[in-house]
Amino acid sequence: MESLALLLSSSVNAGTALALAALGLLIHERAGVVNLGAEGMMLVGALAGYAAAFHSERRNHAIH
Repeated sequence: MESLALLLSSSVNAGTALALAALGLLIHERAGVVNLGAEGMMLVGALAGYAAAFHSERRNHAIH
């Protein structure tokens, strides 16, 4: 039962960013603006976030 709760928790955690991006796209499309590069922007944002976290973690380990 604990593994199911962990699976659901991680699914909600991972899906939140995607749901927020989809909500933003929905609002833009309702306003009449079509953004065809939204998936690419989400991918580049995820890559930049990973790179920033990786480099900041690496630097913090070097300090300690």
